[in-house]
Amino acid sequence: MKLSLFFSLLAGWLALPLAEAAAPVKIFLLAGQSNMEGKAPNALMDYQAEAEGTKDLFAPLRKEGKWAVRDDVFIKFLERRGPLTVGYGSPGRTGAELAFGTMMGEHLAEPVLLVKAAWGGHSLYKLFRSPSAGFPEAMLQKELQEAQARVRQENEQKQQSAPRPSLEDLKKEYGSSYRKMLAEVKDVQEHCGELFPELAGRSTELAGMVWFQGWNDQYGAEQEYASNMKYFIEDLRQDLQAPGLPVVIAAMGQNGSKAAQGAMLVVREAQLSMNEVPEFRGNVRSFRTDLLVDRAAEEMYPRWKESPEWVHTGGDHPYHYFGSAIWFTRIGRGMGEAMLELLKSRP
Repeated sequence: MKLSLFFSLLAGWLALPLAEAAAPVKIFLLAGQSNMEGKAPNALMDYQAEAEGTKDLFAPLRKEGKWAVRDDVFIKFLERRGPLTVGYGSPGRTGAELAFGTMMGEHLAEPVLLVKAAWGGHSLYKLFRSPSAGFPEAMLQKELQEAQARVRQENEQKQQSAPRPSLEDLKKEYGSSYRKMLAEVKDVQEHCGELFPELAGRSTELAGMVWFQGWNDQYGAEQEYASNMKYFIEDLRQDLQAPGLPVVIAAMGQNGSKAAQGAMLVVREAQLSMNEVPEFRGNVRSFRTDLLVDRAAEEMYPRWKESPEWVHTGGDHPYHYFGSAIWFTRIGRGMGEAMLELLKSRP
């Protein structure tokens, strides 16, 4: 009896590594424009992580007085890849991915892999436009006329005969970032073990998507945002074969503590309206980022050029959330909280 119990326990112990190896890597897609890239200067992160009054916010991201380098969360952002830590934002900067990825690593038993597909200045209206949104024919005709007039003028000035663009030439730009985003995810899924040797032998599962974007759609495309966002979510799920994929939207909030107005308000409300789409209930969550504002950075910004303390408070302009390490970290946590709620309700 004792011998059979020993062999039973031994079989269980031997099976543990196999079970761990079989656990799929949880992939989270982080997509958007410059704010998803991440704009908090690393030097500011370093300072506030040790300063009284701010260090508690960053404590979960650190270990033994340094930024944690996680062995359970990995990230790929364009040509950069490796274990999650600071510095995976724009060059020399960090974004919401640090707090978000840390929360996923702390709450999920499986390894986590973040895939960032973010490019500054890319609109949902044009570059991230998904197939079901079709083409905005009236706008295309206007673009075509302007583009052809521009080439004609340049030809006359430079005495050359460059070909004028066609409608098909212009159409190629629409959805180009959407297609690049899909390619990023599929490449990681197909070559996960090659890109991250630590994950070799594991399957992958697309577990969720986070969207942080909106600025460029304020300029003439704000009224289309809600329909384009709905098409985007539906097409993304279909093209990545991920029905019901949890989607978190960090609604634009560069207005901070001031009331949003005009086109910014229209875009924000369009993003928040995804919470009310019947088929998105329980699998899409949009939250307000303006409510997480770093008031110290907001108050100092008008005199940032004259203030020596600005380098310890912010690092960019309002459209980049002041480059605030506090604001980006709070947004990352907001993304994480929303995603964990959605994951809880998954069948």
